[in-house]
Amino acid sequence: MTDGPSSPSSATHDIVIVGGGHNGLTAAAYLARAGRSVILLERLDEVGGAAVSAQAFPGVEARLSRYSYLVSLLPQRIIDDLGLDIRFARRRYSSYTPVPGDPDGRGLLIDNSDPQATEASFARIDAAEDSAGFASVYQSTGELARALWPTMTEPLLTRSEAQALVGNDEVWQAMIEQPIGEFIRSRLANDVVRGVVATDALIGTFASLSDPGLDQNRCFLYHVIGQGTGEWDVPIGGMGAVTGELARVARESGARIVTGAEVTRIHPDGAVEYRRNGHERRVEGRHVLVNAAPDILDQLLGESPEPPRPRAEGAQVKVNLLLERLPRLRDADLDPRAAFGGTFHINETYTQLQEAHSGMTRGVMPELLPCEIYCHTLADPSILDPELAESGAHTITVFGLHTPDRWLSDENNDATRQRLQDAVLASLNSVLAEPVEDLLLRDADGNPCIETKTTRDLEQALAMPGGNIFHGPLSWPFAEDDEPLATPAQRWGVATRHPRILLCGAGARRGGAVSGLGGHNAAMAILEG
Repeated sequence: MTDGPSSPSSATHDIVIVGGGHNGLTAAAYLARAGRSVILLERLDEVGGAAVSAQAFPGVEARLSRYSYLVSLLPQRIIDDLGLDIRFARRRYSSYTPVPGDPDGRGLLIDNSDPQATEASFARIDAAEDSAGFASVYQSTGELARALWPTMTEPLLTRSEAQALVGNDEVWQAMIEQPIGEFIRSRLANDVVRGVVATDALIGTFASLSDPGLDQNRCFLYHVIGQGTGEWDVPIGGMGAVTGELARVARESGARIVTGAEVTRIHPDGAVEYRRNGHERRVEGRHVLVNAAPDILDQLLGESPEPPRPRAEGAQVKVNLLLERLPRLRDADLDPRAAFGGTFHINETYTQLQEAHSGMTRGVMPELLPCEIYCHTLADPSILDPELAESGAHTITVFGLHTPDRWLSDENNDATRQRLQDAVLASLNSVLAEPVEDLLLRDADGNPCIETKTTRDLEQALAMPGGNIFHGPLSWPFAEDDEPLATPAQRWGVATRHPRILLCGAGARRGGAVSGLGGHNAAMAILEG
């Protein structure tokens, strides 16, 4: 094997894509359809990355969206451009939030189809004065979404251009320039209602709502602009249906997809070394698109960025459960199908979120961990075996917040995973009328159907540094006014230090979540160049 420099004329492919997650597949599909020769190298035996469906429990026919689980940021443009045959279910209920410790089990139910019922629910938790304020919050986020969403599949605007496009300086200042906590507190008075809004700023992001660094604002922005509405939908057939379609289109368009191929080195000249079936191999491309975190790219290049990049750190724990039926609620008058039909917030008041962050900064786990639940099978029972679905069984996914990776290590991961799982179940049981453990189905080995994924598990399984689901700190979906935008890669937000290497994953500008934006924008930069 030689290490000598290559030139564009000696490239064996137009494009080498490193990583077969949904963004890598999106880039492969676009570029292959445009007539470019594309080879995609995926370390695992199957493509899809974090957007996969898996049979998590032996002998149980339930294909869970094991890691990522909802879709909001995948533009219709990508679906139409690539002719993807994918469907989504829109949830009737936005959210349900029990009042922590309330003896009557009262909770706030946001019903997208019944404004009067929603208003009555505000009154029931003594928050009638916040009904109008809650609506005004999402009127403001809607202004931001309608202005910025169409720009996500276009070259980057500058900050000044984006602000002018939004047009409402009050909204811009509140959500872009000042800590999002100030905006929430100015519009809402009730602690529960404030928390419902605040959670969108903290999914996978370890930050205070008042953090001057505004990581929480960037997280909030990406959670409220999808489709220009902020709606999050359920993929029919699970996340694997989305990446399966992307892989189909990429292959049918001529892209070569190689699995079980572990990339070991990337060279600035476009050469990529990888290991497959025990053999060392090398491929050369005119361009290399990297669907991996920027930290992983640095390792593969053998480089250390200057100045050093902030450490990528995830801050979530995910627990998947398969239940024989939905749990009974403390509020006996509320149908569990409504409560679990949207996002079920648990111990996520504004105060609880702030105290959890403060405590975990010191390494102290809160007595009741802030969590939220999503039930895929209420919207899409097709992920279950028909007999299992007919029996009343349901999957639920619990997403625990403010569990930073800094407290985990390879040595303590097993013990910490069990501790976090216990904390999640205790938090969930605090708002239910029966222990959720009593409802767990058993797999073929007689074990309860529950699996927990820590940030360390994500790093080990998916090569996500620090278990960060965004591959690193999120960026604004626009460029600063003084940023260079001279090259296609810079204009599309996918540039690296090396002109032949582009980011195409969640670590690109406008990356994060299941969106395809990193792949689309890298492909557009190549085609523009």
